[in-house]
Amino acid sequence: MTLRHFPARHIHNANADPARAYGSEQAAVINLAAFAEARREISSWPGYGATPLPDLEGLAAELQVGRILYKDESRRFGLKSFKALGGAYAVLKVISHILSQRDGIAGVTAGDLIAGKYRDKVKDIAFAAATDGNHGRSVAWGAQMFGAQCHIFLHAHVSKAREAEIARYGAHIVRVEGSYDDSVRTCATQSEANGWHLVADTNSGGGDAAVPAMVMQGYTVMVDEFLAQSKGARLTHVFVPGGVGGVAAAIAGHLWELQGAARPRMVVVEPQKADCIYRSIAAGEPVPVPGDVNTFMACLAAAEVSPLVWPILKYAIDDVLTLPEDASPAAMRALASGSGKDPAVVAGESGCVATAGLISAALDPVLRRDLGLDSSSVIVSIGSEGATDAETYRQVVGRSAEEVEARAA
Repeated sequence: MTLRHFPARHIHNANADPARAYGSEQAAVINLAAFAEARREISSWPGYGATPLPDLEGLAAELQVGRILYKDESRRFGLKSFKALGGAYAVLKVISHILSQRDGIAGVTAGDLIAGKYRDKVKDIAFAAATDGNHGRSVAWGAQMFGAQCHIFLHAHVSKAREAEIARYGAHIVRVEGSYDDSVRTCATQSEANGWHLVADTNSGGGDAAVPAMVMQGYTVMVDEFLAQSKGARLTHVFVPGGVGGVAAAIAGHLWELQGAARPRMVVVEPQKADCIYRSIAAGEPVPVPGDVNTFMACLAAAEVSPLVWPILKYAIDDVLTLPEDASPAAMRALASGSGKDPAVVAGESGCVATAGLISAALDPVLRRDLGLDSSSVIVSIGSEGATDAETYRQVVGRSAEEVEARAA
C-alpha cells in the first residue's frame, strides 16, 4: 500500500507545560475519583468489553516509527463510536440525581434501571442533545436503555443515514437549519422551555457544565483500557481527533493527573474547515471559527471549543494539526486495506482523522522532526468511530464495512 502525504498545518502550544501540577480547575472537569465511579458503572453495562488495541506493525514500518497502537472504537457497545461511553453515562448520572433529589432514592445504578426497578418514576424524564451523529446516538441509546424519553437535534448537514441510526433508539428527531453550533443553541433553548434535561458534550450553548463533564468522564474509561492493553509500554504520543475538544481533554486530563510530566505528547488533529482548537491554541484563548464549518469529517464540524475543557487543553495539548478534506477518505481506504500483515480496520470519516494526521506528519520531514516522531516512538492513535454512515463508507472505500471486517476476521 502506498501512503499519501497531505499538507498539514501545525502549531505547537506555547502554553504546554509538562511540569505544571494538575490543579483544582482541571480536577473540577476530570478527576480520578469520578473516573473510578464511571468505570464501575460502565463496566457493568450489558455488552461491555474493552475495545481492541491492535498493534499496526505494518503501518509503523511504513512510517518508520516504533509502534502504532490503534484504539478501535468501532466495536463500542454496537454504537460504533467512543461516544457510547459519554452520553449514556451522563443520562444515567442525571437520572440517578433526579431520583435522589426528587424521590429520595439514593444509590440508583444502571442495573436497577435496566431491570425496570424505577420504571414508573423514570418514564416521564426527558433528555435532549444536539449532535453531528455519534453523541446523539449515545444519548438516545442511554435514554432507551434506562427507560426515559429523548429528543435529538440535528443540523442541516447530518446525513439521513445518521438520523436513522439515532431514531432506531426511539428518539424524537428535531431538524435545525444551519450548523452544529446552531443546533447546540437551539437544543439548549428548547430544553429550557420544555423542561427537558440537556445532555450536551459542550457548554458553548449554555446549560449545566456538570453534564458535559459527566460525558467526558465516561470517555476516560477508554484511556484506562488502552493503558492496560499497552502492557506497560512507555507511550510517547497520543493522536486524537478534535471537535469541541471533549475527548482530547478527557484523555489529556486523565493522563496528566495520572502520570504528570511523564505523560505522552498530546497531538490533536482536526479539519482545516473546522479548526477551532488550532485557532484557540494560537490565540491562547477560545476563538470561534467564522463561517461555514461543514466538513467531510462530519463529527468534527464544530466552530467553538467547549469552554469547559479549555483549562485542560490550554496546558495539556502539545500540538495541533489541521488537515485538508481529502486526507480523511485516503486514510479510510488505507486502514481498510491494511499495511503488510496489519488487520483491516473500519474507520469512518472522523474515526480515521487521528491516523490521517499521524500519516501526514510522519511523511513530512519537518513535521516529523517537530513532533519528535522517530523509530523509538510508541503512538496511540484514537480510532474514534467505525462506519457510522454505512453508505458514505461504502462509497469511499469501495466495500461495505461488513466486507472489510470479514477480511479482518
